[in-house]
Amino acid sequence: MSALERYTVVRVPFPFTDRQDQKQRPALVLSQPGFQRGCGHLLLAMITSARQSSWPLDWPLEDLKAAGLPQPCLVRFKLFTLDERLVLGGLGALAAADCAGVSAQLGKLLPSRT
Repeated sequence: MSALERYTVVRVPFPFTDRQDQKQRPALVLSQPGFQRGCGHLLLAMITSARQSSWPLDWPLEDLKAAGLPQPCLVRFKLFTLDERLVLGGLGALAAADCAGVSAQLGKLLPSRT
C-alpha cells in the first residue's frame, strides 16, 4: 500500500479484531507518510456521526463532500494505531478549513513543549 497522506479519510473494520461481525467505519489519518513507511502502521482518529454524546475537542467536519462522507460527522480524538493492511480504502481528504481545525484541536490535546 502506498503511504497515506495526513488528513486522508479511510474506511477501516470495526471492531479491530477477527470477529465475524465487523462493520466498516471512517477514520482520519493523523500520522505522516514516513511513519507508515517505517512501521506499516497508521495513527488514526475516530470519525463518528454520534452527536448524542460528546468528547472534549470534537471537531464537526464542515466539508463532507471533500471528506467523502455521506452525513454530518465529527472527528473524535479517540486515537489508535492500525496495521496498514487493515485499511479497506480511501474515502476522501479533509478540506483546508477542516485540516486547520483538526490540527488546532490536536495541538490542544498534545501541546508541544518549547
